[in-house]
Amino acid sequence: MSESVLIEEEHGILRITIDRQARLNAIDLATMDELGELVVDAQRRPEVRVVVLTGAGKAFCTGADLAAAAAAGGNEASPERVMDSANALIRAIVDSPLPVIARVNGPAAGVGASIALAADLVYAADSAYLLLPFTSIGLMPDGGATAMVAAAMGRARAAELALLGARLPAPEAAAAGLITRSLPGEELDAEVDAVAAKLAIGPRRALELTKAALNAATLTELDAALAREKTGQSELLVSADFLEGMTAMLTRRPPRFAGAPTPIADPA
Repeated sequence: MSESVLIEEEHGILRITIDRQARLNAIDLATMDELGELVVDAQRRPEVRVVVLTGAGKAFCTGADLAAAAAAGGNEASPERVMDSANALIRAIVDSPLPVIARVNGPAAGVGASIALAADLVYAADSAYLLLPFTSIGLMPDGGATAMVAAAMGRARAAELALLGARLPAPEAAAAGLITRSLPGEELDAEVDAVAAKLAIGPRRALELTKAALNAATLTELDAALAREKTGQSELLVSADFLEGMTAMLTRRPPRFAGAPTPIADPA
C-alpha cells in the first residue's frame, strides 16, 4: 500500500481515500493504478459490501498531477499507458458488483470529476464543485466524462462544461441530476455514513443486479466513449498545444495556442 492512498474497512464498508494533500489530491499514474486495483480487489472479498471513495483534506481529486509528469521529463509513461490506467479505474468502479459511493468533500476536477461521476451515488459538500478544465490546456475530457455528463445533463449542458471548462457548483450539479445530492459540509459525513451502512446490510445480489441494470440502460455509450477518449487524448498528449497549455498552467500565464487570434482587449 502506498502513502498516497488510505484504506479503512469496518462493518462491510471499505473506505478508499486519496491522500496527496500537498497536490490537492491530484493523482499520478501509480496512484491511479492503485485505486483501480483496490476497487477490483474489493469485489473479491465477501466481507466488503460497499465502497466509499473520497479525498483527504480540502479536495476530492483535482485530476492528473501534471506537475509530477513535467518533473519526470522524458521518463513519463506513454499516453496510451496513462489512458489505459484511467479507463481501467473507471471501468472498475462502473463494473464493480458493489455499490460505490463518492464522498466529494471539495473540488473534483479533470479525471477527478470522472472518478466521482463513475460512482453509483455521489454526495457532495455544497462548497464543492465539478470542473472539466481539459480544453484550457489543449486536451479533451476523459475518464468517460464525454458519456457520463451528457447522459445525465444532456448535450447542451455537457458542451458548456466540456468546451468552456465552466465550473459547476455542487448544488447546481445536484439540481441538474449529475450527482445524487449536495448538502452542507458539516452534514456530509453523517449522510455518507448512513447511506453506506444501509447498503452494507442490504441484499448483495439484488443490489448488484440493480446496479448492472441501471448502468446497462443509461451508460450504453461508455465503452465507445472510453475508446474515443483514449484515441483522442493519446494524440493530444503529444501535441504542441498540450505542451503550451501545460507550460502556461505551470508558469501561471495565459496559453498561446497555435493559430489562435490575439485576444480582444477588455474595453474597460
